[in-house]
Amino acid sequence: MTPILCDHGRAMDKAYKSNDFLMSREARPLRILSEYIEPQARFARYKVADTVVFFGSARALPIERAEEALLNAKSTGNASAIARAEGGVRLARYYEGARELARSMTEWSKSLGSSSRRFLVCSGGGPGIMEAANRGASEANGISIGLGISLPEEPTMNEYITREMGFEFHYFFMRKFWFVYLAKALVVFPGGFGTMDELFELLTLVQTRKSSKTMPIVLYGREFWTEVLNFDALIRWGTISAADLSLFHIADSPEEAFTYLTRELSSLYGDKDAEVPSV
Repeated sequence: MTPILCDHGRAMDKAYKSNDFLMSREARPLRILSEYIEPQARFARYKVADTVVFFGSARALPIERAEEALLNAKSTGNASAIARAEGGVRLARYYEGARELARSMTEWSKSLGSSSRRFLVCSGGGPGIMEAANRGASEANGISIGLGISLPEEPTMNEYITREMGFEFHYFFMRKFWFVYLAKALVVFPGGFGTMDELFELLTLVQTRKSSKTMPIVLYGREFWTEVLNFDALIRWGTISAADLSLFHIADSPEEAFTYLTRELSSLYGDKDAEVPSV
């Protein structure tokens, strides 16, 4: 067939080959679908069945870096810098807790002997607690997932994500979909606006039964969560019921979180075959 020519005699591109069209407002539904279909195909290809999702602050540092920052701050004598660095050391213990828990969960997952990839550690792909989770899984020689989001001032992917399992999303809601769709458990470490957004969206889905599966949810760090969120006040005001507090479990150590998660996951899914998402 003779190709269709434009006014200048050049063969016209097909629509799906036109970057100008694909990046246009009119093609937004195609971009949204791409962030659904491509991850689905990749998860199916690598037999990824389900995940344990780690949420938490992107600002948490490994303990050695946090302690170095504190020493540097003290050398300046700047009181506000010292206070920030002391907060960084306090937050660093959660980095180390996420790292240890992810390592333990990965070792446990590998011991299950399933042909599918069960209960893989999954993070938001960035630094901080996300990096710690992927790092712990990597130290156990396991596969881990990073569902990154393109942001102007934050790295998208940490170095510990399994290469084939690194994703970069443009749309927050599509990224959230993939967090929830594969998740069989959730661990939420101290964090800021993004962590709170993710936690409350998951709690809402579970509370309203829009998520039909039973999903163990761990809030890691009683000191942080009881100071930052006053759940008892919500009960007193009648905006939640006392029974809603059973939607999550608070843990203070990697060992406590590990015991709770493995017990719940074994009870819920131990005798069930993994369901790999199909395309």
